[in-house]
Formats: sequence, C-alpha cells, structure tokens
Amino acid sequence: MKKVSFFLVMVLVSVALRGISQAPAPEDFFAGKWEINVAGTPNGDARFVTDLVRKDGKLTGELTDPTGTMKEKIPLTSIEESADKIALYFTTQGYDVNIDLTKVDDDNLKGSLMNMFEAKAKRLKE
Repeated sequence: MKKVSFFLVMVLVSVALRGISQAPAPEDFFAGKWEINVAGTPNGDARFVTDLVRKDGKLTGELTDPTGTMKEKIPLTSIEESADKIALYFTTQGYDVNIDLTKVDDDNLKGSLMNMFEAKAKRLKE
C-alpha cells in the first residue's frame, strides 16, 4: 500500500510541476498602435500611424497620416512577422513599398523603407 501511495503522490507532484512550468502564451508584440517615422525621402521626412490588429491569426492594418495632409488611408497589402522582425507592404503612388522593422525594445522598432531610408517606429500608448 505504501508503494501505491508513494507512486500516486509522485504522479500528482509531476503533474503539478508540469502545469506550473508551462510557459505563458507569447504576447502579441506587434499588435497595437505604432507611429512610424521615415527620414530623408524625396518628399521630406514622412510620418505614419498604423494600428495593427490580429484577425484570423494574421496581422492587418492601414497607414494613416497624423498631420492630415494625406486624407486617404493606405491599406497594408501584406505583413510578414517573426519573433523580433516585421515587414509591412503597401502600395502608394503606383509603387509597391515595404518597411522592414526590427525590435529594439518593448516600445521601439528600427529599420528601413525599401532598404534606402531610415525608419523608426514607436508604440503609441493610449
């Protein structure tokens, strides 16, 4: 009887430890509102705001101009993401454009627009 009790206690302890040691679900880092600044474009520095939302397992969103000079929103045609990188694809003025960004810290990203212009993004807190 002692062997059975010992065995059951060991099973319960291992099940409890396994439950405690489970890693929490990863946070959806890129979802949320971001302000993207691109320096040195032919039209001067550009600033966009995007609100990335996860729908059906994929990020979606659109770019808006916070200054109001560009009235229409630019839909993101594709988004590629990994653990610490994201690439946003969109079409503007007849050109397919991409912004590649890499995680710097919890609220900042750094990268480039079409591998030519420096881009930085900052998480907007509401």
